[in-house]
Amino acid sequence: MAVTLLFEPLTLRGTTFPNRAWLAPMCQYSATDGLPDDWHLVHLGARAAGGFGLVIAEATAVVPEGRISPQDTGLWNDAQVAAWSRITDFVRARGSYSGVQLAHAGRKASTYSPFAAGRGTVPASEGGWTSVGPSAVAYPGLEAPAELTDAQVEAVPGQFAAAAGRALAAGFDVVELHAAHGYLLHEFLSPLSNTRTDEYGGSLENRSRLLVETTDAVRAVWPDDKPLLVRFSATDWAEGGLTVEEVGLVAKELAGHGVDLVDVSTGGNVPAPIPVGPGYQVPAARAVREASGVPVAAVGLITTAHQAEQVLVDGAADAVLLGRVALRDASWPLRAAHELGVDATALTPPQYGRAWG
Repeated sequence: MAVTLLFEPLTLRGTTFPNRAWLAPMCQYSATDGLPDDWHLVHLGARAAGGFGLVIAEATAVVPEGRISPQDTGLWNDAQVAAWSRITDFVRARGSYSGVQLAHAGRKASTYSPFAAGRGTVPASEGGWTSVGPSAVAYPGLEAPAELTDAQVEAVPGQFAAAAGRALAAGFDVVELHAAHGYLLHEFLSPLSNTRTDEYGGSLENRSRLLVETTDAVRAVWPDDKPLLVRFSATDWAEGGLTVEEVGLVAKELAGHGVDLVDVSTGGNVPAPIPVGPGYQVPAARAVREASGVPVAAVGLITTAHQAEQVLVDGAADAVLLGRVALRDASWPLRAAHELGVDATALTPPQYGRAWG
């Protein structure tokens, strides 16, 4: 049988992932009061049964007002812990590992889900709320957020840490901090959304301060043997915005604060022309990896087995995250193993063994 990097184990701290084909976190906009339900069990469980080495749950709000939409999942109360637990139990039983992306949507909160008839900001009359951000600068098309006060900024790390503690109680193996796609931690990083003049605005050191403090708070409650990831948007794709070089510097600093791998995406903080195409974000992943020395995961229209393998062979990343292609094919890793000539017996549930016989 063939030997490939895609199906080589990867160890981060005390966790050895069986392969490097991981499920990217993708919002399902299907929760009620932050509670994941049968949809989330089937969505994530099917991908675990399909051979993904790490299954990362969608952007999960650390506080109610941190939801992108009223239909987002959360980890701000114990009922949500219980709801997530049956999902992580199922994923574990399939031989995969479960992760959760902890998030605060910031100025992009309280928006209609893609399935709703409305667009833009959800009004209070329909269950919406006033969003918050580092500055009172609106994302185009949404209502302006309220600028976070000093006390509110200081509370953010504790909110993420409390959610990480609940993630541990819920049985998650990995926590990822969402500092991408124009949500709160990214908003602080980017000068396009952060115009503060205090210690959280201005220089890169100041703009990254909240992310560093949040990382420290989460790492203090997240066990030493469990991996901690951060997702970045490595560029805003806009003049005057966050750059790949800056993200490389922040990633290098975070390695000293207990971050084990960075998940490199791009964009989302402001509308911008993005040259979308196969593997279009892989160069950013490579640049951050080379600048920081931190393991990275690449994402962004990686769709075929040979393409994913080449990303790893080229040294652009240490793992690949599959998004839209995983929605089309819940067993993408099993099919990729077959195409690459890899023995997928260990990844295949016995109920599905005949598929490869």
